Amino acid sequence: LPAKFKEAGPNLVRDAVNGDHWLFEGAPAGNFALNAVVGRAKEDIAMDPRSYDDMRDGCHDIHERIKDMDIEGVHAELNFPNMPGFAGTTLVNAKDKELGLASIQAYNDFIIDEWCAAYPDRQIPLVLVPWWDVDLTVKEIHRTADKGAKSFTFVELPHRLGMPSWHTDHWNPMLQAAQDRDMPISIHFGSGGFPPGVSTEGVTTNFTVGISLFALNSANATAELLLSPVFHNYPDVKFVLSEGGIGWVPYMLERIDYVWDRHRWYNDVNREIKPSELWFKNMYAPFIYDDAGIHSRHLIGIDNIMFESDYPHSDSNWPHTRKMLEESLANVPNDE
Repeated sequence: LPAKFKEAGPNLVRDAVNGDHWLFEGAPAGNFALNAVVGRAKEDIAMDPRSYDDMRDGCHDIHERIKDMDIEGVHAELNFPNMPGFAGTTLVNAKDKELGLASIQAYNDFIIDEWCAAYPDRQIPLVLVPWWDVDLTVKEIHRTADKGAKSFTFVELPHRLGMPSWHTDHWNPMLQAAQDRDMPISIHFGSGGFPPGVSTEGVTTNFTVGISLFALNSANATAELLLSPVFHNYPDVKFVLSEGGIGWVPYMLERIDYVWDRHRWYNDVNREIKPSELWFKNMYAPFIYDDAGIHSRHLIGIDNIMFESDYPHSDSNWPHTRKMLEESLANVPNDE
């Protein structure tokens, strides 16, 4: 960061009560919580770790990360940010927008020039954009694409965060830039807020409810996108629905097509192209462990399914992912 932002910008501090934690504009900005528990038994996972001393070095050291990838048989990976939020929301919400932009650019430069540059054939650069301003977003897409970025992350449901929805033309310059630079848009579940019916703290009875329902955000984003003008206006734009799983996809495609067939005549939607046709051409969904989705893979599209290890988060099965995949894919032919 420029020197004038060093104090207000992201700073890692340590104290006896909170352990290691981030500050941004002088306030706490996220915590490690469930984001760095890889390698622990399920019985030992909780809302920690509290410091870098309590986590595997592969969570933050690129050289150790590569070793952990080798153990798992992972050749290359794309990583989402933690402290900035999955779509950079923490930095986007900066009171000082000049600081917010500088922080986003500093994060992006770190990812491209340091984290990914250390092993360029093993790390896929994912960057942030300052989505409070579409013009700045377009500039950052082009700036980072010139430096080698391969994708940028964005919120799944912008209207839930007080921004225009996918049904408006507000995001058209961003979509055009994504199409021009061949950069898929990676939207991580939870970036659009907590699922409907779950409190802002993410709990009703306990946090397991919120975690169980987050995939509904991906289903919601799918309906919004497939029934919007996005893919009709920008036919080469790709969206990846990270961590939402795939088992829900067949039902949603069937339901969206059925609704479109019966209700498109009095709604402002394209009347010629089935929404599911857009799915197969423009949208992708990764799974971590999803037998229902694998069983229904032909309804989802073999080429629309991706794999996600979730390392080092709490859904990760490291170092047993290959064993679980072998079991999950046992009846799937090699050509698929």
